[in-house]
Amino acid sequence: MLPPTFHITGSRVGLDPRDQVFVQNPYPAYEAIRAAGTAFWWEQYGHWCFAGHAEVTALLKDRRFGRQILHVTTRAALGWPEPEPHLEPYAAVERHTLLALEPPDHTRIRTLVNRAFVSRQVERLRPRISALAHELIDRFAGKGEVDLLDAFATPIPVIIIAELLGVPAERAPDLLDWSHAMVAMHQFRRSRAIDVHERRGRPADDLISTLIAAESAGDRLSEDELISTCIQVLNAGHEATVHAIGNGVKALLEHATDVCRLDRSGGADALVEEVLRYDAPLHLFKRYALEDCEAFGLSFRQGEEVGLLLGAANRDPARFEQADQFDPARTGNAHVSLGAGIHFCIGAPLARLELEVALPVLFERLPGLRLASRPVYRDTYHFHGLERLAVRW
Repeated sequence: MLPPTFHITGSRVGLDPRDQVFVQNPYPAYEAIRAAGTAFWWEQYGHWCFAGHAEVTALLKDRRFGRQILHVTTRAALGWPEPEPHLEPYAAVERHTLLALEPPDHTRIRTLVNRAFVSRQVERLRPRISALAHELIDRFAGKGEVDLLDAFATPIPVIIIAELLGVPAERAPDLLDWSHAMVAMHQFRRSRAIDVHERRGRPADDLISTLIAAESAGDRLSEDELISTCIQVLNAGHEATVHAIGNGVKALLEHATDVCRLDRSGGADALVEEVLRYDAPLHLFKRYALEDCEAFGLSFRQGEEVGLLLGAANRDPARFEQADQFDPARTGNAHVSLGAGIHFCIGAPLARLELEVALPVLFERLPGLRLASRPVYRDTYHFHGLERLAVRW
């Protein structure tokens, strides 16, 4: 069903991203857009967007497009107004985050952070993720019905990222509140700065201590960079994974997938990739044109925004056979849910491990798991995740 606000005129598309029909199921609109052409001008956003897998993948890797623009030009040159003064605390944090940086700063900071997220480091968390999944299920297994998003999908990545940062698990709810506040452009910089000062004096086996040690060894991170990096790890380390688990369980239940059999037969990796492809937790990612350039027959001026529709690219029939079908045994699954290029998700090994471990535990412990009501997606586009996931067993 196409959203009521949807219309196409040539290469121009009108589509309110808050249209509830679109929020609940964006894929029919994506299909109609691709049928008209993979590049389109999204009227509500006011810039060009791409919905094809080939185009999205190429532009994610194209160094002529970046997450930041003011390192190569100025607000005056772009005709941008000065930012509102009350947003400066938020901007002070954002300007040092990996997502907002381009080389050489991006390269320097990512190299340091990557030490905590390489696969061999993340693999050490497998027993903890399994134990945590069991602990959470123990809390609600006797109830017969629960909101799985609140009781399972959210605590796993939040607690794991808290412990990775060296924060006690019981403080995870505080971190979740702070993360939501940051997304809402509130600032907790002072508290985070105090935490970094304290950690310098008592290093531990955690990410913050690793970054501080790397700084003292000569790979310089300023204190602002340390704070911003920790905040980004907190924000990025749970938001997408919460949605991936919730969307994934929904898809698995709707398609009556035998998760435990797939896990025992060695198909867990393929299952995780299909969960990420089929209903991605992030649907729109933006880039700036860093220079005047052409791409896929379109001309872009420096500073113009470009929208890359990850969710649409993942359902592109030109790349995926039976793209709208959920196939947990799918091979060659080149989805773009975790990005590509220099901004490929640094936490990808951790997100994959959390899905690989948590999903089989859930379905093994609750073999009669089924949906208790129709899942409803949150009105939070460009994120694509559920408000609630009521299940019973």
